[in-house]
Amino acid sequence: MSDIDDDSEIYFSVKFLGRIQVVRPGGMQILTDAVQALQDPNTEMDEKMKKTKVHLFLTRSAIDILEHKTKFMLYSCALPSVSFCAVHPTRPKILGFVARHPAADMYHCYIFQSKKFSHLLVSIIGDTFRAYKQDESLQGDRDMIVEALRHKVMRHHTELFNLE
Repeated sequence: MSDIDDDSEIYFSVKFLGRIQVVRPGGMQILTDAVQALQDPNTEMDEKMKKTKVHLFLTRSAIDILEHKTKFMLYSCALPSVSFCAVHPTRPKILGFVARHPAADMYHCYIFQSKKFSHLLVSIIGDTFRAYKQDESLQGDRDMIVEALRHKVMRHHTELFNLE
């Protein structure tokens, strides 16, 4: 785990096991089925990796997967597209998250292996998602407050002009 100078980003070095298309946006069964499919040599999938080391970047708005040596971005998943994240129930070093494809009506499960940080990573992804949703909710509240203040100012201006 490493902190970046900007406290809005954090990254972990993990092994990327692969990405597979899934039929539903989440659930533990989806994760376990995806992990099992990655181990099946007959399964066709989008991307099957040979335990490639990657940086899993978490920002306030996305989860980015970067190739370890070149820092080439393999995938970027906007936080609102993430629908599920968990540690495998019987293999605690395996974790994954499900995200909706940005341009198509499909979901992918991204699967990783981490010797030490799997539970921490899932917790941080969950916290980041909740913080994003809270910021989004607060932004909507701020917009409503600003609109209410504009209305109040307009009403006061109207009253002022009617007094003269």
